[in-house]
Amino acid sequence: MSTFTQLAMMLSIAALLGLVGLVLRQPLIVAFIATGLVVGPDLLALLQPTDPIFVLAEIGISVLLFLVGLKLDLQIVRRLGPVAVATGLGQVSFTALVGFVICLGLGFAVVPSAYIAVALTFSSTIIIVKLLSDKREADSLHGRIAIGFLIVQDLFVVFSMIVLSALGAATGKGAGFGGLPGMLVASIVAICAVALFMRYAAEPLLRRVARVPELMVTFALAWAVLFAVIADWIGLGKEIGGLAAGVSLASTPYREAVASRLASLRDFLLLFFFIALGAGMRTGTLGDQLPAALLLSAFVLVGNPLIVLAIMGFMGYRKRTGFMAGLTVAQISEFSLIFVAAGIAAGHVDEEVLSAVTLVGLVTITISTYMILYSERLYAVCEPLLGIFERAVQHREQQEDDLGTRGSAHEVLLFGLGRYGCEVARSLEEQAVRPFAIDFDPEALRAWHATGGAGVYGDAADPEFLENLSLVAVQWVVIALPALSASLTHDDARLILIERLRAVGFRGRIAVRADTPSDAAALRERGADLILQPFADAATRAVEEITLTRPGPSEREPSPAAPVRL
Repeated sequence: MSTFTQLAMMLSIAALLGLVGLVLRQPLIVAFIATGLVVGPDLLALLQPTDPIFVLAEIGISVLLFLVGLKLDLQIVRRLGPVAVATGLGQVSFTALVGFVICLGLGFAVVPSAYIAVALTFSSTIIIVKLLSDKREADSLHGRIAIGFLIVQDLFVVFSMIVLSALGAATGKGAGFGGLPGMLVASIVAICAVALFMRYAAEPLLRRVARVPELMVTFALAWAVLFAVIADWIGLGKEIGGLAAGVSLASTPYREAVASRLASLRDFLLLFFFIALGAGMRTGTLGDQLPAALLLSAFVLVGNPLIVLAIMGFMGYRKRTGFMAGLTVAQISEFSLIFVAAGIAAGHVDEEVLSAVTLVGLVTITISTYMILYSERLYAVCEPLLGIFERAVQHREQQEDDLGTRGSAHEVLLFGLGRYGCEVARSLEEQAVRPFAIDFDPEALRAWHATGGAGVYGDAADPEFLENLSLVAVQWVVIALPALSASLTHDDARLILIERLRAVGFRGRIAVRADTPSDAAALRERGADLILQPFADAATRAVEEITLTRPGPSEREPSPAAPVRL
């Protein structure tokens, strides 16, 4: 069977099982691992360990960790807020320590127990953000807190990967650059090079790439894979390379645009990683691992939410807020599987550990999805038992809780910094309203920043972009983009924005620029609250000025006839 035919069959099976998962309201990760079981050697035998498809799985891991690194701005901890840091660190510590003891009690050796315990601490940011967005809860208090401590978990992912690389080098696994001393020297040199790049070259380079938005995906993918290759050559591993690639671009104003453009590609490439995981599971041995996997799953499903609830209750939050936030950590993540897979590559654990963790992932992701979707009903059942987690003091949530989300302190979101958009921004500032601007022209954005304006680089036509912005305090979205006729390669960005804003639950008002009456009518029909017509409005204003300042009949002086020049 040719590789093309093999790939076509796997994609077809993944799409079919994905549709089944959609009906069951399950994340695609479950369907993709099930696809691996189906195409693996125990059933259809479509996938073999030597197939080139595994290269796509490695690229997918590099891209995923690149996107994690891309979120790790150097100021991120300061912006997270105390509740996110305390809850994130508390949950990670509790899960790791108690999980380690449980694994030892189940008969696992010390090193496999440590790997499993660390794997249980990670929760899936991708799944949680998607579920919260679907429920219109991403901007709620518990949603913002949950996203905050998920970022703390991402920081722990980085720390865990670094420790894993160091252990691999210390045991001689992967230390390909002159052993451990050579790896340390090369690592220091690489860190210095990345720091210099971030300081002097990252933003100018991304500004040039951003002039051609279609180039951004190719550049970002090449950047992630190149760093992965260099890190693997040094001995740090491809995972650390992907993280470093993202961190090197995290301080630029273009990171949201890069992340949104890579999201779909990441999901496609991770499909092969999950298929490879499923194919590596042997159905004949799953029964032996099932009891341990069920016990560990029960610990994650119950223990993780309880520790979050306890910490938030101690900090003065209501039991409902703590309960809703705690449900978001009742599953393990794709990072858990990647972490254990990296441990196999380092020679620390065997395939049975990965199969056990994968089973925990399938169970916890499946059940926690329904727990989050039906959180209100679940809270109504559990509410009488949760009083011990609520303090009899003024609730912390009555105070301002700054989680540092981009754009959340701005009342007006302005798309487009062209001539008209800049005039709108200037007029808003005259009224003491400072808009948060978004534009895909890096030069326009740089000029805006030079005036002290707040804003980020982004493509309004990108349907994923709005998911990276907080709309919690936004009252008006002003779309000052010119009208563009739809073509084979470009849709009208204004219509895309209106549709996406309503889809993500934006309840404020939307003002849109229109250049013709027919254009204005179409925009009103699609949901615009206010139509801005630059030419018509300017003409009306000009006529008002003329009619208000023209002299009366008695003030006019006769003038000699003069030839009219055309």
